[in-house]
Amino acid sequence: MNETRGPLTAQQWESLKRLVEGISPEQLLWASGYLAGFAGMKSAAGGSPSDRIPDSQSGITVLYGSQTGNAEKIARALLARLLEKGFAARLESMGSYKTAQLKRDHCLLLITSTHGEGDPPDNARLFHEFLHGKKAPKLDRLRYSVLALGDTSYEYFCKIGRDFDARLEALGAKRVYPRADCDVDYDDTAEAWMEGVVAMLAEVQDARLEAAAAATPVAPVSAYSKKRPFPATLTENLRLTGRGSSKDVRHIELSIADSGLRYEPGDSLGVVPTNWPQRVADLIGSLGLDPGTAVLAADGLETTLEAALLHDYEITALTRPFLERYAQLSAAQELKQLLQEENRTLLREFLYGREIIDVVRRYPVHGLTAAQFIALLRRLPPRLYSIASSYNANPDEVHLTVGVVRYESHGQARQGVASAFLADQVAEDGQVPVYVDSNPNFRLPEDSDAPLVMIGPGTGIAPFRAFLAEREVQGAKGKNWLFFGDRNFHSDFLYQQEWLDYRKHGLLPRIDVAFSRDDEKKVYVQHRLLEKSHELYAWLEEGAHVYVCGDAKQMAPDVHEALIAVVEKAGGHSRERAEDYVKELQSSKRYQRDVY
Repeated sequence: MNETRGPLTAQQWESLKRLVEGISPEQLLWASGYLAGFAGMKSAAGGSPSDRIPDSQSGITVLYGSQTGNAEKIARALLARLLEKGFAARLESMGSYKTAQLKRDHCLLLITSTHGEGDPPDNARLFHEFLHGKKAPKLDRLRYSVLALGDTSYEYFCKIGRDFDARLEALGAKRVYPRADCDVDYDDTAEAWMEGVVAMLAEVQDARLEAAAAATPVAPVSAYSKKRPFPATLTENLRLTGRGSSKDVRHIELSIADSGLRYEPGDSLGVVPTNWPQRVADLIGSLGLDPGTAVLAADGLETTLEAALLHDYEITALTRPFLERYAQLSAAQELKQLLQEENRTLLREFLYGREIIDVVRRYPVHGLTAAQFIALLRRLPPRLYSIASSYNANPDEVHLTVGVVRYESHGQARQGVASAFLADQVAEDGQVPVYVDSNPNFRLPEDSDAPLVMIGPGTGIAPFRAFLAEREVQGAKGKNWLFFGDRNFHSDFLYQQEWLDYRKHGLLPRIDVAFSRDDEKKVYVQHRLLEKSHELYAWLEEGAHVYVCGDAKQMAPDVHEALIAVVEKAGGHSRERAEDYVKELQSSKRYQRDVY
Protein backbone atom coordinates (compact mmCIF):
# COMPACT_ATOMS: atom_id res chain seq x y z
CA MET A 1 0.00 0.00 0.00
CA ASN A 2 1.33 3.43 -0.92
CA GLU A 3 1.55 5.96 1.87
CA THR A 4 2.24 9.69 1.97
CA ARG A 5 3.83 11.40 4.97
CA GLY A 6 1.96 14.24 6.64
CA PRO A 7 3.19 17.83 7.13
CA LEU A 8 6.51 18.50 8.85
CA THR A 9 6.64 19.40 12.51
CA ALA A 10 8.08 22.78 13.55
CA GLN A 11 11.21 21.03 14.83
CA GLN A 12 11.70 19.23 11.52
CA TRP A 13 11.32 22.49 9.58
CA GLU A 14 13.93 24.16 11.78
CA SER A 15 16.33 21.26 11.17
CA LEU A 16 15.86 21.54 7.42
CA LYS A 17 16.33 25.31 7.48
CA ARG A 18 19.66 24.88 9.25
CA LEU A 19 20.59 22.19 6.74
CA VAL A 20 20.19 24.42 3.66
CA GLU A 21 21.56 27.73 4.99
CA GLY A 22 24.57 28.97 3.03
CA ILE A 23 24.81 26.09 0.57
CA SER A 24 25.48 26.20 -3.14
CA PRO A 25 22.78 26.27 -5.85
CA GLU A 26 23.59 22.64 -6.66
CA GLN A 27 22.99 21.63 -3.05
CA LEU A 28 19.86 23.77 -2.84
CA LEU A 29 18.51 21.76 -5.76
CA TRP A 30 19.25 18.61 -3.75
CA ALA A 31 17.66 20.15 -0.64
CA SER A 32 14.46 20.95 -2.53
CA GLY A 33 14.24 17.30 -3.49
CA TYR A 34 14.89 16.39 0.12
CA LEU A 35 12.05 18.65 1.31
CA ALA A 36 9.68 17.27 -1.29
CA GLY A 37 10.61 13.75 -0.32
CA PHE A 38 10.15 14.43 3.37
CA ALA A 39 6.81 16.15 2.94
CA GLY A 40 5.23 13.75 0.51
CA MET A 41 7.35 10.80 -0.53
CA LYS A 42 5.54 7.69 -1.64
CA SER A 43 6.90 4.24 -0.98
CA ALA A 44 9.03 2.68 -3.68
CA ALA A 45 7.39 0.07 -5.79
CA GLY A 46 8.61 -3.26 -7.07
CA GLY A 47 10.36 -6.33 -5.75
CA SER A 48 8.94 -9.40 -4.12
CA PRO A 49 8.11 -9.31 -0.39
CA SER A 50 11.30 -11.22 0.42
CA ASP A 51 13.38 -8.69 -1.48
CA ARG A 52 11.98 -5.60 0.18
CA ILE A 53 13.56 -3.91 3.17
CA PRO A 54 11.09 -3.44 6.06
CA ASP A 55 10.48 -0.01 7.58
CA SER A 56 11.63 -1.07 11.02
CA GLN A 57 15.10 -0.75 12.46
CA SER A 58 17.76 1.07 10.45
CA GLY A 59 17.12 0.71 6.73
CA ILE A 60 20.24 1.58 4.69
CA THR A 61 23.69 2.32 6.09
CA VAL A 62 26.33 3.94 3.88
CA LEU A 63 29.59 2.77 5.41
CA TYR A 64 33.00 4.10 4.39
CA GLY A 65 36.64 3.24 5.00
CA SER A 66 38.82 6.15 3.98
CA GLN A 67 42.49 7.07 4.43
CA THR A 68 42.60 10.39 2.58
CA GLY A 69 38.91 11.28 2.39
CA ASN A 70 37.95 10.18 -1.14
CA ALA A 71 35.77 7.28 0.03
CA GLU A 72 34.05 9.55 2.55
CA LYS A 73 33.28 12.16 -0.12
CA ILE A 74 31.68 9.55 -2.35
CA ALA A 75 29.76 8.17 0.64
CA ARG A 76 28.33 11.62 1.41
CA ALA A 77 27.33 12.08 -2.22
CA LEU A 78 25.57 8.70 -2.18
CA LEU A 79 23.78 9.57 1.07
CA ALA A 80 22.46 12.79 -0.51
CA ARG A 81 21.01 10.82 -3.43
CA LEU A 82 19.39 8.25 -1.18
CA LEU A 83 17.79 10.92 0.99
CA GLU A 84 16.61 12.79 -2.09
CA LYS A 85 14.83 9.62 -3.25
CA GLY A 86 13.18 9.22 0.14
CA PHE A 87 15.18 6.30 1.52
CA ALA A 88 15.81 5.89 5.23
CA ALA A 89 19.60 6.07 5.10
CA ARG A 90 22.44 7.06 7.38
CA LEU A 91 26.19 7.60 7.01
CA GLU A 92 28.91 6.12 9.20
CA SER A 93 32.64 5.55 9.25
CA MET A 94 33.86 1.97 9.64
CA GLY A 95 35.91 3.26 12.56
CA SER A 96 32.80 4.15 14.59
CA TYR A 97 30.43 1.48 13.26
CA LYS A 98 29.21 -0.88 15.99
CA THR A 99 29.51 -4.45 14.74
CA ALA A 100 26.30 -5.40 16.56
CA GLN A 101 24.54 -3.14 14.05
CA LEU A 102 25.22 -5.72 11.33
CA LYS A 103 22.32 -7.82 12.58
CA ARG A 104 19.98 -4.82 12.55
CA ASP A 105 20.92 -3.23 9.22
CA HIS A 106 18.98 -4.40 6.20
CA CYS A 107 21.15 -2.87 3.49
CA LEU A 108 24.86 -2.01 3.70
CA LEU A 109 26.53 0.09 1.01
CA LEU A 110 30.31 -0.07 1.55
CA ILE A 111 32.77 2.35 0.01
CA THR A 112 36.41 1.69 0.81
CA SER A 113 39.90 2.33 -0.42
CA THR A 114 42.86 -0.03 -0.31
CA HIS A 115 45.88 1.39 1.46
CA GLY A 116 49.52 0.62 0.67
CA GLU A 117 50.16 -2.98 -0.33
CA GLY A 118 46.69 -4.41 0.20
CA ASP A 119 45.95 -2.98 3.66
CA PRO A 120 42.68 -1.50 4.94
CA PRO A 121 42.51 2.23 5.72
CA ASP A 122 43.20 3.00 9.36
CA ASN A 123 39.54 3.65 10.15
CA ALA A 124 38.53 0.34 8.49
CA ARG A 125 41.13 -1.93 10.07
CA LEU A 126 39.14 -3.11 13.10
CA PHE A 127 35.94 -3.65 11.10
CA HIS A 128 37.92 -5.60 8.48
CA GLU A 129 39.45 -7.78 11.21
CA PHE A 130 36.06 -8.40 12.83
CA LEU A 131 34.31 -9.31 9.60
CA HIS A 132 37.05 -11.79 8.72
CA GLY A 133 37.23 -13.22 12.23
CA LYS A 134 35.40 -15.99 14.03
CA LYS A 135 32.91 -13.63 15.67
CA ALA A 136 31.42 -12.43 12.39
CA PRO A 137 27.68 -13.30 12.36
CA LYS A 138 25.59 -14.93 9.68
CA LEU A 139 24.07 -12.18 7.56
CA ASP A 140 21.31 -13.94 5.65
CA ARG A 141 18.97 -10.93 5.92
CA LEU A 142 21.51 -8.37 4.75
CA ARG A 143 21.70 -6.91 1.26
CA TYR A 144 24.80 -5.02 0.19
CA SER A 145 26.97 -3.54 -2.51
CA VAL A 146 30.62 -2.49 -2.54
CA LEU A 147 32.50 0.33 -4.26
CA ALA A 148 36.26 -0.30 -4.11
CA LEU A 149 38.84 2.45 -4.63
CA GLY A 150 42.36 1.55 -5.68
CA ASP A 151 45.25 2.09 -8.05
CA THR A 152 46.11 -0.41 -10.79
CA SER A 153 49.79 0.46 -10.46
CA TYR A 154 49.72 -1.50 -7.17
CA GLU A 155 49.80 -5.29 -7.14
CA TYR A 156 46.81 -5.64 -4.80
CA PHE A 157 44.40 -3.44 -6.73
CA CYS A 158 41.17 -2.78 -4.76
CA LYS A 159 41.96 -5.71 -2.46
CA ILE A 160 40.06 -4.45 0.59
CA GLY A 161 36.88 -3.77 -1.38
CA ARG A 162 37.14 -7.22 -2.92
CA ASP A 163 37.75 -8.71 0.53
CA PHE A 164 34.57 -7.13 1.90
CA ASP A 165 32.56 -8.19 -1.14
CA ALA A 166 33.66 -11.83 -0.92
CA ARG A 167 33.35 -12.02 2.87
CA LEU A 168 29.83 -10.59 3.00
CA GLU A 169 28.75 -13.10 0.37
CA ALA A 170 30.37 -15.92 2.38
CA LEU A 171 28.42 -14.80 5.46
CA GLY A 172 25.16 -15.15 3.54
CA ALA A 173 24.49 -11.55 2.49
CA LYS A 174 22.99 -10.91 -0.95
CA ARG A 175 24.28 -8.33 -3.41
CA VAL A 176 21.77 -5.66 -4.25
CA TYR A 177 24.15 -4.42 -6.98
CA PRO A 178 27.52 -5.71 -8.32
CA ARG A 179 30.80 -4.41 -6.89
CA ALA A 180 32.61 -1.71 -8.88
CA ASP A 181 36.40 -1.30 -8.81
CA CYS A 182 37.78 2.23 -9.29
CA ASP A 183 41.23 3.21 -10.49
CA VAL A 184 42.76 6.54 -9.41
CA ASP A 185 40.51 8.35 -11.89
CA TYR A 186 37.40 7.14 -10.09
CA ASP A 187 34.71 9.73 -10.86
CA ASP A 188 32.92 8.04 -13.78
CA THR A 189 33.03 4.55 -12.25
CA ALA A 190 31.77 5.84 -8.90
CA GLU A 191 29.01 7.82 -10.61
CA ALA A 192 27.81 4.77 -12.55
CA TRP A 193 27.86 2.63 -9.39
CA MET A 194 25.86 5.19 -7.40
CA GLU A 195 23.28 5.51 -10.16
CA GLY A 196 23.01 1.72 -10.40
CA VAL A 197 22.66 1.24 -6.65
CA VAL A 198 19.97 3.90 -6.27
CA ALA A 199 18.05 2.60 -9.28
CA MET A 200 18.15 -0.97 -8.02
CA LEU A 201 17.08 0.02 -4.53
CA ALA A 202 14.19 1.99 -6.00
CA GLU A 203 12.97 -1.26 -7.54
CA VAL A 204 13.30 -3.57 -4.56
CA GLN A 205 13.19 -1.44 -1.40
CA ASP A 206 10.49 0.25 0.62
CA ALA A 207 12.78 2.16 2.97
CA ARG A 208 11.26 5.52 3.88
CA LEU A 209 12.88 8.77 4.93
CA GLU A 210 13.25 9.08 8.70
CA ALA A 211 14.08 11.96 11.07
CA ALA A 212 15.38 15.00 9.19
CA ALA A 213 17.31 16.17 12.23
CA ALA A 214 19.45 13.02 12.02
CA ALA A 215 20.36 13.58 8.36
CA THR A 216 24.04 14.28 7.67
CA PRO A 217 24.59 17.65 5.96
CA VAL A 218 26.44 17.59 2.67
CA ALA A 219 29.60 19.70 2.60
CA PRO A 220 29.54 22.69 0.25
CA VAL A 221 30.88 21.98 -3.21
CA SER A 222 33.82 24.09 -4.37
CA ALA A 223 33.73 25.71 -7.79
CA TYR A 224 37.05 23.98 -8.49
CA SER A 225 37.66 20.25 -8.31
CA LYS A 226 39.68 17.42 -9.81
CA LYS A 227 37.63 17.70 -13.00
CA ARG A 228 37.93 21.47 -13.04
CA PRO A 229 41.20 22.45 -11.31
CA PHE A 230 42.15 26.01 -10.53
CA PRO A 231 45.20 27.46 -12.39
CA ALA A 232 47.31 28.46 -9.37
CA THR A 233 50.34 30.69 -9.90
CA LEU A 234 53.73 29.42 -8.76
CA THR A 235 55.30 32.17 -6.66
CA GLU A 236 58.23 30.35 -5.03
CA ASN A 237 60.32 27.28 -5.77
CA LEU A 238 63.01 27.05 -3.09
CA ARG A 239 65.40 24.14 -2.56
CA LEU A 240 65.32 23.13 1.12
CA THR A 241 68.08 20.54 1.13
CA GLY A 242 71.60 21.88 1.43
CA ARG A 243 74.86 21.29 -0.40
CA GLY A 244 75.94 17.66 -0.39
CA SER A 245 72.46 16.27 0.23
CA SER A 246 71.53 13.09 -1.61
CA LYS A 247 67.97 14.45 -1.91
CA ASP A 248 66.32 17.37 -3.68
CA VAL A 249 63.42 18.69 -1.57
CA ARG A 250 61.60 21.84 -2.66
CA HIS A 251 59.42 24.32 -0.82
CA ILE A 252 56.72 25.28 -3.33
CA GLU A 253 54.38 28.24 -2.85
CA LEU A 254 51.30 28.73 -5.00
CA SER A 255 48.84 31.62 -5.14
CA ILE A 256 45.17 30.65 -5.03
CA ALA A 257 43.90 34.23 -4.86
CA ASP A 258 40.41 34.73 -6.30
CA SER A 259 39.83 30.98 -6.45
CA GLY A 260 37.47 30.64 -3.52
CA LEU A 261 39.46 27.56 -2.49
CA ARG A 262 39.73 26.94 1.25
CA TYR A 263 41.57 24.24 3.14
CA GLU A 264 42.22 23.07 6.67
CA PRO A 265 45.43 21.79 8.25
CA GLY A 266 45.69 18.12 7.32
CA ASP A 267 44.20 18.53 3.84
CA SER A 268 46.08 17.71 0.65
CA LEU A 269 46.50 19.61 -2.59
CA GLY A 270 45.76 17.76 -5.81
CA VAL A 271 48.25 18.68 -8.53
CA VAL A 272 47.31 17.92 -12.13
CA PRO A 273 50.72 17.55 -13.79
CA THR A 274 52.02 17.52 -17.35
CA ASN A 275 54.15 14.57 -18.47
CA TRP A 276 57.84 15.13 -19.08
CA PRO A 277 58.08 16.48 -22.69
CA GLN A 278 61.23 14.50 -23.53
CA ARG A 279 59.62 11.27 -22.35
CA VAL A 280 56.60 11.99 -24.59
CA ALA A 281 58.88 12.63 -27.56
CA ASP A 282 60.87 9.43 -26.87
CA LEU A 283 57.69 7.37 -26.56
CA ILE A 284 56.23 8.69 -29.81
CA GLY A 285 59.54 8.04 -31.54
CA SER A 286 59.67 4.47 -30.21
CA LEU A 287 56.15 3.87 -31.52
CA GLY A 288 57.10 5.28 -34.93
CA LEU A 289 54.07 7.59 -34.92
CA ASP A 290 53.45 11.18 -36.01
CA PRO A 291 53.02 13.50 -32.96
CA GLY A 292 50.43 15.50 -34.91
CA THR A 293 48.12 12.51 -35.48
CA ALA A 294 44.54 13.24 -34.40
CA VAL A 295 43.32 11.22 -31.41
CA LEU A 296 40.67 11.59 -28.72
CA ALA A 297 41.64 13.26 -25.47
CA ALA A 298 40.43 11.94 -22.12
CA ASP A 299 37.38 14.25 -22.32
CA GLY A 300 36.40 12.79 -25.70
CA LEU A 301 37.41 15.85 -27.73
CA GLU A 302 39.85 15.62 -30.63
CA THR A 303 43.48 16.59 -30.03
CA THR A 304 46.93 15.58 -31.24
CA LEU A 305 48.79 12.51 -30.07
CA GLU A 306 51.52 14.70 -28.57
CA ALA A 307 49.05 16.85 -26.61
CA ALA A 308 47.15 13.79 -25.39
CA LEU A 309 50.32 12.13 -24.09
CA LEU A 310 51.47 15.35 -22.46
CA HIS A 311 48.27 16.24 -20.63
CA ASP A 312 45.73 13.41 -20.61
CA TYR A 313 47.24 9.96 -20.22
CA GLU A 314 49.54 8.07 -17.85
CA ILE A 315 52.68 7.13 -19.82
CA THR A 316 55.00 5.99 -17.04
CA ALA A 317 53.50 3.60 -14.46
CA LEU A 318 53.12 0.05 -15.73
CA THR A 319 49.86 -1.58 -14.68
CA ARG A 320 48.63 -5.11 -15.14
CA PRO A 321 45.62 -4.01 -17.30
CA PHE A 322 48.01 -2.22 -19.69
CA LEU A 323 50.26 -5.29 -19.93
CA GLU A 324 47.31 -7.60 -20.54
CA ARG A 325 46.01 -5.46 -23.40
CA TYR A 326 49.47 -4.87 -24.85
CA ALA A 327 50.26 -8.57 -24.68
CA GLN A 328 47.23 -9.29 -26.84
CA LEU A 329 48.33 -6.77 -29.46
CA SER A 330 51.98 -7.76 -29.46
CA ALA A 331 51.45 -11.53 -29.22
CA ALA A 332 54.63 -11.56 -27.12
CA GLN A 333 54.80 -14.97 -25.45
CA GLU A 334 57.13 -13.69 -22.73
CA LEU A 335 54.54 -11.12 -21.65
CA LYS A 336 51.76 -13.70 -21.67
CA GLN A 337 53.87 -16.01 -19.53
CA LEU A 338 54.59 -13.25 -17.03
CA LEU A 339 50.87 -12.61 -16.68
CA GLN A 340 50.15 -16.18 -15.60
CA GLU A 341 48.97 -16.41 -12.00
CA GLU A 342 51.84 -18.67 -10.97
CA ASN A 343 54.36 -16.05 -12.18
CA ARG A 344 53.31 -13.18 -9.87
CA THR A 345 56.80 -12.94 -8.38
CA LEU A 346 58.46 -12.83 -11.80
CA LEU A 347 55.97 -10.17 -12.93
CA ARG A 348 56.70 -8.06 -9.86
CA GLU A 349 60.42 -8.26 -10.61
CA PHE A 350 59.82 -7.35 -14.26
CA LEU A 351 57.70 -4.30 -13.38
CA TYR A 352 60.21 -2.92 -10.89
CA GLY A 353 61.94 0.16 -12.33
CA ARG A 354 60.31 -0.14 -15.76
CA GLU A 355 57.88 2.18 -17.54
CA ILE A 356 55.58 1.88 -20.54
CA ILE A 357 58.33 3.01 -22.91
CA ASP A 358 60.46 0.00 -21.87
CA VAL A 359 57.69 -2.40 -22.86
CA VAL A 360 57.09 -0.61 -26.17
CA ARG A 361 60.78 -0.83 -27.04
CA ARG A 362 61.19 -4.43 -25.93
CA TYR A 363 58.02 -5.75 -27.58
CA PRO A 364 57.33 -3.54 -30.63
CA VAL A 365 53.96 -3.87 -32.37
CA HIS A 366 54.23 -3.22 -36.09
CA GLY A 367 51.36 -1.23 -37.54
CA LEU A 368 50.09 -0.04 -34.14
CA THR A 369 47.99 3.10 -34.67
CA ALA A 370 47.87 6.14 -32.42
CA ALA A 371 44.24 5.43 -31.56
CA GLN A 372 45.05 1.83 -30.63
CA PHE A 373 47.86 2.93 -28.34
CA ILE A 374 45.77 5.63 -26.63
CA ALA A 375 43.11 3.00 -25.94
CA LEU A 376 45.64 1.05 -23.84
CA LEU A 377 46.29 3.93 -21.44
CA ARG A 378 44.53 5.17 -18.35
CA ARG A 379 43.98 8.83 -17.55
CA LEU A 380 46.87 10.76 -16.05
CA PRO A 381 46.00 10.85 -12.34
CA PRO A 382 46.58 13.91 -10.17
CA ARG A 383 49.16 13.64 -7.40
CA LEU A 384 48.27 14.55 -3.83
CA TYR A 385 50.64 16.51 -1.59
CA SER A 386 50.09 17.23 2.10
CA ILE A 387 49.57 20.96 2.48
CA ALA A 388 52.38 22.60 4.46
CA SER A 389 50.62 25.85 5.32
CA SER A 390 47.69 27.22 7.31
CA TYR A 391 45.11 29.16 5.31
CA ASN A 392 44.42 31.35 8.33
CA ALA A 393 48.12 32.18 8.62
CA ASN A 394 48.70 32.60 4.85
CA PRO A 395 45.43 33.57 3.15
CA ASP A 396 45.25 32.87 -0.59
CA GLU A 397 48.48 30.82 -0.49
CA VAL A 398 49.16 27.12 -0.36
CA HIS A 399 52.60 25.67 0.43
CA LEU A 400 53.96 22.22 -0.44
CA THR A 401 57.03 20.24 0.58
CA VAL A 402 58.01 18.23 -2.49
CA GLY A 403 60.68 15.55 -2.67
CA VAL A 404 61.80 15.51 -6.30
CA VAL A 405 62.05 11.97 -7.63
CA ARG A 406 65.01 11.32 -9.91
CA TYR A 407 66.74 7.99 -10.43
CA GLU A 408 68.16 5.64 -13.05
CA SER A 409 66.95 2.14 -13.85
CA HIS A 410 67.59 -0.26 -16.72
CA GLY A 411 69.98 2.28 -18.23
CA GLN A 412 67.35 5.01 -18.43
CA ALA A 413 67.08 8.27 -16.45
CA ARG A 414 63.69 8.57 -14.75
CA GLN A 415 61.83 11.27 -12.86
CA GLY A 416 58.62 11.58 -10.89
CA VAL A 417 55.82 12.97 -13.03
CA ALA A 418 54.45 15.59 -10.62
CA SER A 419 57.58 16.33 -8.58
CA ALA A 420 59.69 17.01 -11.69
CA PHE A 421 56.80 19.00 -13.17
CA LEU A 422 56.74 21.29 -10.13
CA ALA A 423 60.50 21.50 -9.69
CA ASP A 424 61.66 21.81 -13.30
CA GLN A 425 58.84 22.50 -15.75
CA VAL A 426 56.83 25.32 -14.21
CA ALA A 427 58.53 28.70 -14.38
CA GLU A 428 58.02 31.41 -11.78
CA ASP A 429 54.57 32.93 -12.31
CA GLY A 430 53.67 29.83 -14.34
CA GLN A 431 50.42 27.99 -13.75
CA VAL A 432 49.79 24.75 -11.88
CA PRO A 433 46.29 23.18 -12.09
CA VAL A 434 45.24 22.35 -8.50
CA TYR A 435 42.30 21.47 -6.28
CA VAL A 436 41.87 20.89 -2.56
CA ASP A 437 41.47 17.28 -1.44
CA SER A 438 39.88 17.30 2.01
CA ASN A 439 41.17 14.79 4.55
CA PRO A 440 38.73 14.63 7.48
CA ASN A 441 40.73 11.74 8.96
CA PHE A 442 43.76 13.93 9.71
CA ARG A 443 42.54 16.86 11.73
CA LEU A 444 43.68 18.95 14.66
CA PRO A 445 41.71 18.23 17.85
CA GLU A 446 38.74 20.49 18.54
CA ASP A 447 40.21 21.18 21.96
CA SER A 448 43.06 23.64 21.34
CA ASP A 449 44.41 22.84 24.82
CA ALA A 450 45.08 19.21 23.88
CA PRO A 451 48.79 18.28 23.57
CA LEU A 452 50.08 17.21 20.13
CA VAL A 453 52.75 14.63 19.30
CA MET A 454 53.75 14.95 15.64
CA ILE A 455 55.94 12.34 13.92
CA GLY A 456 57.01 13.33 10.41
CA PRO A 457 60.32 12.21 8.90
CA GLY A 458 61.39 13.64 5.55
CA THR A 459 58.62 15.35 3.58
CA GLY A 460 56.19 13.89 6.13
CA ILE A 461 56.95 17.09 8.05
CA ALA A 462 54.64 19.07 5.72
CA PRO A 463 51.29 18.88 7.56
CA PHE A 464 52.94 19.62 10.90
CA ARG A 465 54.21 22.91 9.56
CA ALA A 466 50.53 23.65 8.86
CA PHE A 467 49.46 22.40 12.30
CA LEU A 468 51.89 24.67 14.16
CA ALA A 469 51.09 27.71 12.01
CA GLU A 470 47.40 27.15 12.70
CA ARG A 471 47.95 26.74 16.43
CA GLU A 472 49.99 29.93 16.49
CA VAL A 473 47.17 31.86 14.81
CA GLN A 474 44.61 30.31 17.19
CA GLY A 475 46.67 31.16 20.24
CA ALA A 476 46.27 27.50 21.22
CA LYS A 477 47.55 26.68 24.68
CA GLY A 478 48.14 22.98 24.02
CA LYS A 479 51.81 21.96 24.15
CA ASN A 480 53.46 20.48 21.04
CA TRP A 481 56.15 17.84 20.52
CA LEU A 482 57.76 17.20 17.12
CA PHE A 483 59.75 14.14 16.04
CA PHE A 484 61.63 14.70 12.77
CA GLY A 485 64.08 12.46 10.95
CA ASP A 486 66.09 12.47 7.74
CA ARG A 487 69.54 11.48 6.46
CA ASN A 488 71.99 14.23 7.49
CA PHE A 489 71.71 17.08 10.00
CA HIS A 490 73.64 19.68 8.00
CA SER A 491 71.89 19.15 4.65
CA ASP A 492 68.47 17.61 5.38
CA PHE A 493 67.01 19.38 8.44
CA LEU A 494 63.94 20.71 6.63
CA TYR A 495 62.54 24.02 7.94
CA GLN A 496 65.13 23.98 10.74
CA GLN A 497 65.00 27.72 11.43
CA GLU A 498 61.21 27.70 11.68
CA TRP A 499 61.23 24.94 14.31
CA LEU A 500 63.91 26.75 16.31
CA ASP A 501 61.88 29.98 16.18
CA TYR A 502 58.79 28.12 17.39
CA ARG A 503 60.82 26.62 20.24
CA LYS A 504 62.22 30.04 21.17
CA HIS A 505 58.71 31.50 21.39
CA GLY A 506 57.30 28.57 23.36
CA LEU A 507 55.01 27.04 20.71
CA LEU A 508 57.23 23.98 20.27
CA PRO A 509 58.78 23.13 23.64
CA ARG A 510 59.86 19.63 22.57
CA ILE A 511 61.64 18.63 19.37
CA ASP A 512 63.55 15.38 18.90
CA VAL A 513 65.46 14.58 15.72
CA ALA A 514 67.03 11.48 14.18
CA PHE A 515 69.56 11.66 11.32
CA SER A 516 70.24 8.18 10.02
CA ARG A 517 73.51 8.78 8.15
CA ASP A 518 75.43 11.00 10.55
CA ASP A 519 76.74 8.05 12.59
CA GLU A 520 77.70 4.46 11.95
CA LYS A 521 74.58 3.26 13.77
CA LYS A 522 71.45 4.31 11.95
CA VAL A 523 68.89 6.07 14.11
CA TYR A 524 65.28 6.70 13.05
CA VAL A 525 62.29 8.46 14.60
CA GLN A 526 60.97 5.21 16.13
CA HIS A 527 64.21 4.92 18.11
CA ARG A 528 63.67 8.42 19.51
CA LEU A 529 60.14 7.45 20.53
CA LEU A 530 61.48 4.48 22.46
CA GLU A 531 64.17 6.63 24.11
CA LYS A 532 61.50 9.01 25.36
CA SER A 533 59.07 6.27 26.44
CA HIS A 534 58.22 7.60 29.90
CA GLU A 535 57.74 11.21 28.82
CA LEU A 536 55.73 10.15 25.79
CA TYR A 537 53.49 7.85 27.81
CA ALA A 538 52.89 10.68 30.29
CA TRP A 539 51.73 12.89 27.40
CA LEU A 540 49.37 10.13 26.22
CA GLU A 541 47.93 9.84 29.71
CA GLU A 542 47.38 13.62 29.68
CA GLY A 543 45.26 13.24 26.53
CA ALA A 544 47.82 13.93 23.80
CA HIS A 545 46.86 13.38 20.16
CA VAL A 546 49.43 11.50 18.05
CA TYR A 547 49.91 12.21 14.32
CA VAL A 548 52.10 10.32 11.87
CA CYS A 549 52.85 11.38 8.30
CA GLY A 550 55.17 9.84 5.70
CA ASP A 551 56.22 6.48 4.32
CA ALA A 552 53.64 3.72 4.68
CA LYS A 553 55.83 0.72 3.92
CA GLN A 554 58.52 0.95 6.60
CA MET A 555 58.27 4.09 8.73
CA ALA A 556 54.57 3.91 9.65
CA PRO A 557 54.64 0.21 10.75
CA ASP A 558 57.88 0.82 12.69
CA VAL A 559 56.38 3.84 14.46
CA HIS A 560 53.18 1.91 15.21
CA GLU A 561 55.22 -0.89 16.76
CA ALA A 562 57.24 1.65 18.74
CA LEU A 563 54.07 3.21 20.15
CA ILE A 564 52.90 -0.19 21.36
CA ALA A 565 56.34 -0.76 22.94
CA VAL A 566 56.19 2.66 24.64
CA VAL A 567 52.83 1.84 26.22
CA GLU A 568 53.99 -1.64 27.21
CA LYS A 569 57.28 -0.41 28.71
CA ALA A 570 56.33 2.89 30.33
CA GLY A 571 52.78 1.96 31.23
CA GLY A 572 53.67 -1.43 32.69
CA HIS A 573 51.08 -3.14 30.49
CA SER A 574 51.07 -6.55 28.87
CA ARG A 575 51.65 -6.71 25.11
CA GLU A 576 47.95 -7.45 24.54
CA ARG A 577 46.81 -4.53 26.71
CA ALA A 578 49.32 -2.20 25.01
CA GLU A 579 47.92 -3.15 21.60
CA ASP A 580 44.39 -2.46 22.86
CA TYR A 581 45.55 0.90 24.27
CA VAL A 582 46.87 1.98 20.86
CA LYS A 583 43.69 0.71 19.16
CA GLU A 584 41.65 2.82 21.57
CA LEU A 585 43.76 5.85 20.61
CA GLN A 586 42.87 5.17 16.96
CA SER A 587 39.17 4.62 17.55
CA SER A 588 38.93 7.85 19.56
CA LYS A 589 40.83 9.71 16.79
CA ARG A 590 43.72 10.48 19.14
CA TYR A 591 46.07 8.57 16.81
CA GLN A 592 45.76 9.61 13.16
CA ARG A 593 47.98 8.81 10.19
CA ASP A 594 48.50 10.31 6.75
CA VAL A 595 50.80 7.74 5.17
CA TYR A 596 51.51 6.93 1.55
